[in-house]
Amino acid sequence: MAWVSISLVLEAARAEALSEALLEAGANSVDVEFGELLARLEALVESDTDPARLVRTAAEAAGMPPPTFALRPVENEDWVRRSQSQFGPIRISGRLWIVPSWHTPPDPEAIVVRLDPGLAFGTGSHVSTRLVLRYLEQQLRAGERVLDYGCGSGILAIVAGKLGAGEIAATDIDPQALATTLANAAGNGVVLSAVAPESLPSGAFDLVLANILADPLIALEPLLAARTRTGGRITLAGILESQAAEVAAAYASDFDAGVFAIEEGWALVEGKRK
Repeated sequence: MAWVSISLVLEAARAEALSEALLEAGANSVDVEFGELLARLEALVESDTDPARLVRTAAEAAGMPPPTFALRPVENEDWVRRSQSQFGPIRISGRLWIVPSWHTPPDPEAIVVRLDPGLAFGTGSHVSTRLVLRYLEQQLRAGERVLDYGCGSGILAIVAGKLGAGEIAATDIDPQALATTLANAAGNGVVLSAVAPESLPSGAFDLVLANILADPLIALEPLLAARTRTGGRITLAGILESQAAEVAAAYASDFDAGVFAIEEGWALVEGKRK
């Protein structure tokens, strides 16, 4: 099989989001090299892939203009092994790990989520995902009814299940994300529903999670507020630190909302339903 490398340079703060989006859009692997301000990405694709379309689709999903890129043919080798070598166990906290299926969990006493990179966003590598996972470990109460809105790989819903949530619903507009979430949940022994937004179970939730991007989160406020019970909480991520105040303000009419945590230029906004 023939392969093509897509190389591009962009702001370091946006590199992880674009890397995940490229994998979701169909890249076979993505390698990231970080500098102080910039990062270089190299995505490997099959030779019959439309590179411009793939980069455009990924950039749109990551909330940025399509970057310029360069192409070069590459020699054939074991690209599955190369792709797997880029993804090792990710330590989220002292007791929570995200571990690909081809690795042995580093800590036998830890809470382990088995998750392989694939066609849906959310491997635990992006800082916005890690912010939500740490929030869940610190703040989730046993038995809570949880909604993961924009579930991607299902990582947030699965970790909620591992940490003792009650009923768990996951939703996404992408059918591939729903299928991936169900498969990942089954592989981790977590029971949940994963359906399109219009098919969600009725009623409000104790905790609503949404790791998307700032503009969609602002637009979704009425819908997410309606799905959060009075006194319940909402946790929003995929937000740059510079966007956090705007997102919190958009939720202020229905929530006591504010910034809960900031890491590497990304923010997590939490709100309590009024």
